[in-house]
Amino acid sequence: QPFWLKAFRLNLVSESVPQSNPTETMAGEKKQIASGAAKKKVEKKTRQPVRLYAKGVILGYKRSKSNSYANCTLLKIDGVRTRDDAAWYFGKRVAYVYKAKKEVKNSKFRVMWGKVRRAHGNSGVVRAKFRKNIPPRAFGAPCRIMMYPSSI
Repeated sequence: QPFWLKAFRLNLVSESVPQSNPTETMAGEKKQIASGAAKKKVEKKTRQPVRLYAKGVILGYKRSKSNSYANCTLLKIDGVRTRDDAAWYFGKRVAYVYKAKKEVKNSKFRVMWGKVRRAHGNSGVVRAKFRKNIPPRAFGAPCRIMMYPSSI
């Protein structure tokens, strides 16, 4: 949700509330307004969780015409279009989260961890090395590029 949309919605809400002169209202109405304000303060704001990773897609293995190198995976990171943009992600951790049939430790979700190593070409694609090689069924699947370890 863009930052300006929130401000726009807040502005609309404040404009839609009718403004009245407190001297013109009756005592009973004042009490209702005051109790409504008290209820609003007591209400807990429900905030959506913040995403602490960048979205990416697993493209495949690094390869040439006839050879493929399964120990090096190519990733496309959202919003990264140049080699210079990709440099910020070098050393960052990558998580490929997938769902398995068998439940382990009360969860069907599993994670394969890796690390962004370097750029691949000039269009923002990066190479990553995972602890265990990524299976080919993961090609085209989303992955998460964590914002740590941070170098700033």
